[in-house]
Amino acid sequence: MDPLPSGGDVLDGQPVDAADMITALTAAPFVFQDGATQSFTADGRTTYVERGTPSAGEWSVRGDGTFASFWPPTYRATYPVRWIVENRVRVGISFTDTRSGVRYDGRYR
Repeated sequence: MDPLPSGGDVLDGQPVDAADMITALTAAPFVFQDGATQSFTADGRTTYVERGTPSAGEWSVRGDGTFASFWPPTYRATYPVRWIVENRVRVGISFTDTRSGVRYDGRYR
């Protein structure tokens, strides 16, 4: 895992700054509550694996600081992302879908 600063300088639920987004997303793969995993690369690619089946997508940071994803051929979504901090350590990121309001908590593996 790439080094992330300790969580002491951010609070649980605090938005991830756009300037920190690449580091936050590429630090390590994420594991979600349902067991799915997702990894991100600095060049804007992502792979989501659910029940052993991978799907490839793309991601970017929009001008307003939100996270945007694209899953070919047509699915697009945007998410504000917030830190998950436990015991002053950044342990993951929560993604909240701007359309549905559903929150997905990804924890660093």
